Amino acid sequence: MFTADEIADARAIIHEAMPPTPQYAWPLLQAELGIETWVKHENHTPTGAFKVRGGLVHMRKRAERGETNGVITATRGNHGQSIPYAASRNGVKATIVVPHGNSVEKNAAIKALGAELVETGQDFDEARVTCMQMAADRGLDMVPSFHRELVLGVSTYAHELFEAAGELDAVYVPIGMGSGCSGVISARDHLGLKTRVIAVVSENANCYKLSVDAGRAIETNSAETFADGMAVRVPHPDALEIISRGVDEIVEVSDDQVADAIRLYYRATHNVAEGAGAAPLAGLMAQREAMRGKRVGLILCGGNIDTGKMATVLEGKTPAP
Repeated sequence: MFTADEIADARAIIHEAMPPTPQYAWPLLQAELGIETWVKHENHTPTGAFKVRGGLVHMRKRAERGETNGVITATRGNHGQSIPYAASRNGVKATIVVPHGNSVEKNAAIKALGAELVETGQDFDEARVTCMQMAADRGLDMVPSFHRELVLGVSTYAHELFEAAGELDAVYVPIGMGSGCSGVISARDHLGLKTRVIAVVSENANCYKLSVDAGRAIETNSAETFADGMAVRVPHPDALEIISRGVDEIVEVSDDQVADAIRLYYRATHNVAEGAGAAPLAGLMAQREAMRGKRVGLILCGGNIDTGKMATVLEGKTPAP
């Protein structure tokens, strides 16, 4: 999907803004699971999530092409921090569109990055439709949530993981819009590894699993999960093509399982994981017997969970969507 030169260039762009994130095999986590488990800490980026990698690469490439117009994009939060963070480094203004009821703290982070925040629609997909109309009305450039340059950027975390941990038997990665999963598939294939890519979706936002199983795009009527990074109803066609071709399995997890995984991450590593960030661990917990004796990677893709929801989780409860 990407050439060696493209990957090297992307890594150079990203490392101007941030160092490689760590990957640790936490002893308490391994003791709990009984599995050699490597956690890729994308919660340790400047925006607390993996998306910043794609934003840095995409916005730099736009600048190199002379595309310095203002940009607009729709998000549930992490993509919406990535784009203004990277846009500001290239002298570009960003407008971010989120649905009503979006994470209060992610909204605050977006505004702190200097972006204009617009709230509209009942979920991500409704916000995305309004965003496209706003782009036309205001003369702004629409930045999609899935784009080749975004995938190129986020694929660098998988290259870092494989270089540090070696060839793993499996990597668990969540699916939201699909860039992270596509990035892991790309890195695995580029390096010629036999690692199984196991994608994780919410059982309440499972359009990608339904679509892969059916061999065609299937939309869902809702995406009611507190793991907002996975709350997507409409699969992106390019992401669906890559995932259908390269993923080995898609696992569904419940919100209760995700909450259990957040608690385990906190207890065993003292890291805060948002819902999507904990979903890969939830998937592994559900499949731990099948993974005994294996070397497994987990993508902790972000730690941007609202304080109130984290408090609810630590009380042993599951937050409402």
